[in-house]
Amino acid sequence: MKPLNYVFAALLLLASLNATADIQVNTPGVRSVTAQMRMRHAQLYPYYTSGAVGLNTDGSIVLRDIESVPLAVRHKLQKLVDAENLDRGRLYSEIANANAHPEWQSAIRTAFAPRWINNAQHGWWIMSDEGWIQK
Repeated sequence: MKPLNYVFAALLLLASLNATADIQVNTPGVRSVTAQMRMRHAQLYPYYTSGAVGLNTDGSIVLRDIESVPLAVRHKLQKLVDAENLDRGRLYSEIANANAHPEWQSAIRTAFAPRWINNAQHGWWIMSDEGWIQK
């Protein structure tokens, strides 16, 4: 469990971020990253629905059940997951930079994490405090 002052500081930072940051920015960098993510989503979609890939609480995705993926596909899927997580990090960085506050990247990630989970489809797997749950 995180120390209370860390949680309090994170909540203050998020409150400040939500009050002042534009997380809906539409810069060339944001458009480029989101276009790549949209294309990759079509490849990841079957793995979300099968439960092989799940959403983590930190705004990333993870290989949740690698054993459910044929051996011949595992390396390709790992590369897709890695690329998605890299692009999510780039997205948070682009948004922070567009707001002229690169130091906000972590807070933007924290703000986006519940959005990814809320947008997940019924049946997808999500990490929770209790472990993996199906939405």
